[in-house]
Amino acid sequence: MVTRARKPRDNSPRFGIGEWYGYDITKLSPEQRQHFGAENLKQKKDREPQPCPFKAGGVAGALCSKEGGVCSLRLYAYGEHPVTGRAMGIPVEGRSGDLRATCPYRFHESLDVFNWVGETILGDPDPLKISEVGFLEAGATTDSEGGDDVGRIDMVLVSTQTPPGAPMEWAALEIQAVYFSGNAMRGEFKAFEDTSVDWLIYPAGKRRPDYRSSGPKRLMPQLQIKVPTLRRWGKKMAVVVDRAFFDSIGDMDNVSDISNADIAWFVVRFEEVDGALRTRIVRDEVRYTTLERSVEGLTGGKPVPLTVFESRINTKRPASPSEAIDLLTHEDENEGGPPPDAPVGGET
Repeated sequence: MVTRARKPRDNSPRFGIGEWYGYDITKLSPEQRQHFGAENLKQKKDREPQPCPFKAGGVAGALCSKEGGVCSLRLYAYGEHPVTGRAMGIPVEGRSGDLRATCPYRFHESLDVFNWVGETILGDPDPLKISEVGFLEAGATTDSEGGDDVGRIDMVLVSTQTPPGAPMEWAALEIQAVYFSGNAMRGEFKAFEDTSVDWLIYPAGKRRPDYRSSGPKRLMPQLQIKVPTLRRWGKKMAVVVDRAFFDSIGDMDNVSDISNADIAWFVVRFEEVDGALRTRIVRDEVRYTTLERSVEGLTGGKPVPLTVFESRINTKRPASPSEAIDLLTHEDENEGGPPPDAPVGGET
């Protein structure tokens, strides 16, 4: 008689590994998942280096540099194994089941996104690609003469079709993956290491894509710092995100032509390929907008009416001075930056 495992108290859908070292985890064999899980439970110095199929468009010899090797997240529903009764992960269908890129190198697949941006903004489908170009320099201080590189643009695309002697034609590009909040991935690695598990697990931990940390806290300041100067120079900023990230942004007023825009949003999706172990990046949509409208969208909220705000004050009003001290707590201890479980996000 098979003893069924205890059902988790909360079996609502959870985010787990979507792509692992470039592979669609749903297409990997149990042995491959066990291998990756076991490797990640070793000391970092003892792990076997894993190739990255996306860096520089898949250049031979490129290695994964992301801790844990998780390229993206996906949402899983709870299910029970028909024989053991143990928890199984059922990939969620539809828009909510889309992959959410957590590593910026995921967008480098075949260099297609960069060529798309070059074609759209520069009229060049194969521009020169120059990464990590210094944009901000530190000023002089008591302890330094200044001039140090303190801010870079992820990628600069330069047209190769400019006639000799003509001004350089180029566009700036920022890539933004998503951080995640919640439990670290170690629980997933331990679950997949189990040699008795030959199915997709229901995620061991609870986590979620943290669009607040990735958008308003990370991407928005980058745009506010860089776009005004680019605008004065007459240059455009391209921002590359996936579909789920873009849908997390609030409504933005769009402009119909790139000539009136400061920012061009290039939105991609990741779709499964029959018979293949990897998903592929797919061009989805381009949106043009100004810096101001982009900031409003990334802020993602509208002020409540004064009467509503004041009623909320009254609901928190302490009954006594001693109670007032107890109310001085913070709900978000990570308010100052990305969550600790999300070391990689926007910078390439």
